[in-house]
Amino acid sequence: MNGRRTVRFLLPYWRRLALILVTVSVAAGLGVIPPLLVRAIVDDAIPGADRGLLLKLSLGVVGAALAIGLTGVLRTYLNTVVSQRIMYDLKLAMFARLQSLSLRFFTEARTGELMSRLTSDISGIDNVISGTLVTVFQNVLILSTTLATMLVLDWQLTLVSLLVLPWLILPTKTVGKLRRRLRAQRQQQNGSVNSLMAESLGISGLMLIKTFNRERDVLDRFQRDNKELMDLQVREALVGRWYFMLLFLVTTGGPAIVYYAGGVEVMTGAVSLGTVVAFVALLSRLYGPATDLMSLHVDVMTSAAYFERIFEYLDLEPDIADAPDAVAIGRASGHVRFEGVSLEYMPGKRAVDSVDIDIAPGTMAALVGPSGAGKTSMTYLVPRLYDPTAGRILLDGHDIRALTLDSLRQQVGYVTQETFLFHASVRDNMLIARPDATTEQIRSACESASVMDVIDGLPDGLDTVVGERGYRLSGGEKQRLAIARVLLKDPALLLLDEATASLDTHSERAVQRALGELMGGRTTIVIAHRLSTVLAADVILYMDEGRVVESGSHAELLALNARYARLYHEQFLTAEGVAAD
Repeated sequence: MNGRRTVRFLLPYWRRLALILVTVSVAAGLGVIPPLLVRAIVDDAIPGADRGLLLKLSLGVVGAALAIGLTGVLRTYLNTVVSQRIMYDLKLAMFARLQSLSLRFFTEARTGELMSRLTSDISGIDNVISGTLVTVFQNVLILSTTLATMLVLDWQLTLVSLLVLPWLILPTKTVGKLRRRLRAQRQQQNGSVNSLMAESLGISGLMLIKTFNRERDVLDRFQRDNKELMDLQVREALVGRWYFMLLFLVTTGGPAIVYYAGGVEVMTGAVSLGTVVAFVALLSRLYGPATDLMSLHVDVMTSAAYFERIFEYLDLEPDIADAPDAVAIGRASGHVRFEGVSLEYMPGKRAVDSVDIDIAPGTMAALVGPSGAGKTSMTYLVPRLYDPTAGRILLDGHDIRALTLDSLRQQVGYVTQETFLFHASVRDNMLIARPDATTEQIRSACESASVMDVIDGLPDGLDTVVGERGYRLSGGEKQRLAIARVLLKDPALLLLDEATASLDTHSERAVQRALGELMGGRTTIVIAHRLSTVLAADVILYMDEGRVVESGSHAELLALNARYARLYHEQFLTAEGVAAD
């Protein structure tokens, strides 16, 4: 199965592969010439004291070797090009598949494991995927031409030479299975080590480790995991050594047997000395390809673990994808409706439970309530980062699952509580929202978010690299830059998850003014713990345990004198108490 799938990656390069096979055929034909020339030197030129013939034959040996070498260089070049392009195609296919998967997959997967499959797994099959066809063809040709030449020289010595071949074949299957199992274990452990490194050497993980003084514990864990990986690598390297030692004995003992049998024939005059010398020279072309074919079988079997891991990911089907008849939506008015919407991250545990809400175009809806009430999960559902377990969500009367993901997400601007910035320049981070934006448009968005003064103070302005996850900027500066990014996108629907939580009072007021201008005529869903930021919302939805338990304007909910009113009074009484102190 994997073999047929691997061939699909080879097919685009069939012309280069055909040329490689031509070079292999030429090299195989040239390879039998030097032993025949050596035979002529030993049997004709030297006994006949013919210096001219000796010179010609010697130059022929050098010329044949040069031709073989040049052919090998061309084959290596072509093979390397094909190999690297196939690796490129595989990495691209896997990366594209991973990007197509939903957040659900990434919340369950480990980053280090993903990196391991993208890098070491694909690198591990480099030689096999690109060289198997060439190696098989090359060795079959060499074996065929060598056997034919040997049979012409002396069929009895040929049979003697073939007696040792079964010893090259018998242990292969057992060794291959064992190495395949160890290879799979090693790759799994390698993924664990990579995950630990990614978590503990990332800035957030490193800060946690240092602040809790756990460097020694993490180092001990890394030492244990790395030692287990080392032990698996040693076992894998040694498991076939006895087999390869047998191969060495066979390929060494074979010429000795031929020397003895051939020597006896020379003594009786049955064959010439040159024939025996040529025969021994040809043996390397017999045992070498046979050994390579057997080793190739072992390598293919052990590399099957890599193929299984790679195709396991390539076989993953996105649980969120365009429907076959999905349509693109133009600029939306922003009418959002939830009808009986539920979401389960784990079976039987609902993060959102039977929600029915209707948010009119151009209005602001605020989601409030305790942590874990399902507020952020509600915002995940709108751009289809997750799909509802039950119910449906409508945008301008269209079920969002009937819209193309590209057109749906083009309508949405999302600012999360945890701002993420790539390790790139400010400009590059802004262009994620709008790749064709001009410098003036970027500056305008940044000015609206009250962050342009910060950017102008950076060493290279918009071209300053912000560092991994934006750690060269403060929390408030990163948040303002994230808001500027959404302002640049100019979406029809805004999702703000505590978008101003990291801002100081002055910056928050400036950003709120900018957001006020942006929200004009646009539908906005805001998550806020500080109720002061949502008092002017058209509708406030109080959520608890995944349900909307109260809804209405601020005045209406205060008049209801229930959960929202209690939360409001707690916050403002606390604030007044602090102010009085």
